[in-house]
Amino acid sequence: MKSETKICQNCKKDFTIDFEDFKFYEKIKVPPPTFCPECRLTRRLVWRNEKILYRRICNLCNKNIISMYHASVPFPVYCRECWLGDQWDPTSYGREYDMSRPFFEQYKEFSNTVPRLMLWQRNAINSDYSNHVGEAKNVYLSTSVVMESENIFYSKCIDHSKDIIDCLNVINGSESLYETVEAQGNYNSQYLLLCRNCMDSYYSIDCINCNDCILSYNLRNKKFCIRNKQYSKEEYFKELEKFNLKSRVSRNILLEEFKQMRKKAIYRFGNINKATNSTGNNLLNVKNCKNCFEVYNMENCSYCFRAFGSKDCMDMDFAGTSELLYDYMAGAMNDYNVRFSYSAMDSVRDADYTESCRFCTNIFGCISLRNAENAIFNKIYSKEEFIKLKSEIIKQMSTMPFIDKAGRKYEYGEFFPIEVCTWAYNETAAQEFFPITKEEARKNGYPWREPDAKNFDITIPAGKIPDNIDDVNENILKEVLGCAHEGNCDHQCNIAFRLTDYELKFYKKHDIPLPIFCPNCRHYERFKIMPSLKLWKRNCMCDKSNHDHKNHCQNEFETAYAPNRPEMVYCEKCYQKEVY
Repeated sequence: MKSETKICQNCKKDFTIDFEDFKFYEKIKVPPPTFCPECRLTRRLVWRNEKILYRRICNLCNKNIISMYHASVPFPVYCRECWLGDQWDPTSYGREYDMSRPFFEQYKEFSNTVPRLMLWQRNAINSDYSNHVGEAKNVYLSTSVVMESENIFYSKCIDHSKDIIDCLNVINGSESLYETVEAQGNYNSQYLLLCRNCMDSYYSIDCINCNDCILSYNLRNKKFCIRNKQYSKEEYFKELEKFNLKSRVSRNILLEEFKQMRKKAIYRFGNINKATNSTGNNLLNVKNCKNCFEVYNMENCSYCFRAFGSKDCMDMDFAGTSELLYDYMAGAMNDYNVRFSYSAMDSVRDADYTESCRFCTNIFGCISLRNAENAIFNKIYSKEEFIKLKSEIIKQMSTMPFIDKAGRKYEYGEFFPIEVCTWAYNETAAQEFFPITKEEARKNGYPWREPDAKNFDITIPAGKIPDNIDDVNENILKEVLGCAHEGNCDHQCNIAFRLTDYELKFYKKHDIPLPIFCPNCRHYERFKIMPSLKLWKRNCMCDKSNHDHKNHCQNEFETAYAPNRPEMVYCEKCYQKEVY
């Protein structure tokens, strides 16, 4: 079968399904998609509320909890102990399938009855205020923290690291980092971008195997550098003292210089390491991966984002250690052959349209089910009955498709419609990556939630927060600090925030002045640094004649750095000549 160009039924733009894609669809026995890759990603991201948390009660034991579900949702929400416990039976919510009505219409009604887990957590210890955390300990107001990470505060996408505050995309044994983006194996450093195996460094970009460097970029195997200039050890520490890192005023001056330095540094077309026959960005140890972003230890995957340790998957996000997943969102572990699903949390096999299920095989349209097989809408069947009914439902989904409010048609082979989702568009990661207005949401038929009123008794406004960390004592832990944005931003501003004991000790230990912005506003500033989740065709920006070309380099590549971004983006050849 040859490549085929289609028109996305959502954005109405052309997209291409190539030969390898068709082979995958045939292998897992699904029809080709009718949405383009970007619209498919957006649709899945609506099924991921990361940061909007609410106070409510557990509907089983009545204790107060923090939940990703608003108190107004129609279904029960249970605390972790109740949801995992034996006090209730998910199969008791099972129901018959009605062949006279569209599948997604019935699924929505079924969804409104089945209990959900308060937060997405798996083997998480002392992390009651964090969502999407697995195999981690002491995580606070952070998300997508996995793989034995510990002491993670106000951060996102952290793997196998510890003592991390205000960071984004940190993996591979990093420790004691602050305000660092896209890092691997760094230690005791602050404000790093695209650095690997660096120690005791500050405000640096694309440095590898360096230590004791500040305001430097594109360095390799260096020590004691300031603004890319070499110093002796004694000179370096004498100069470092002049930066007065304990003061926020001094730090703001450094931060402005760091922002300007980001325009002078040379950026490789993609942050890609140990990658064979692969395209995308932020790839590590991958083979045959197409249009993938933030993935590592992957093979034969396409259109995946924030994934690791998997193979033969397509359109999979925030998942790992699985095989044959398609159009899937959130938290897979040891799953196999799962399609069009959210949160097959652990060891789910041969499943379609499932939500928050564990240790199940042969399920279709199930929610919060565990240790079960041959189930449809949580009702258990014999294996023969299941196979027969599943086949009939798949045929019926095509002859009686669900039509959403904007006229989009959903047959078997499409992910859940946004209208069916349990969250409003602006509660989810979709609003972070693909923001829209309330009016645009209403036009598209997407749900939208007005934020709850926030009435905080701020005891120290942003302008009164002490400038120098030495002027702060433990009394600050009793105070409510005001965010400098005061809610006048598009960052889901918390308006007010408090400090934790661990956080204050971290600031004191590492000479970091107190922040004046709330955690959400700080996150969005880091998020702006990251390139897009799409590829752009661009030419190398190198114009140096000593790189085997006259005037500008003519090499073309695909890159996640959009043409309107300020970075100097080079092809592989020019980057290697300039940096190494």
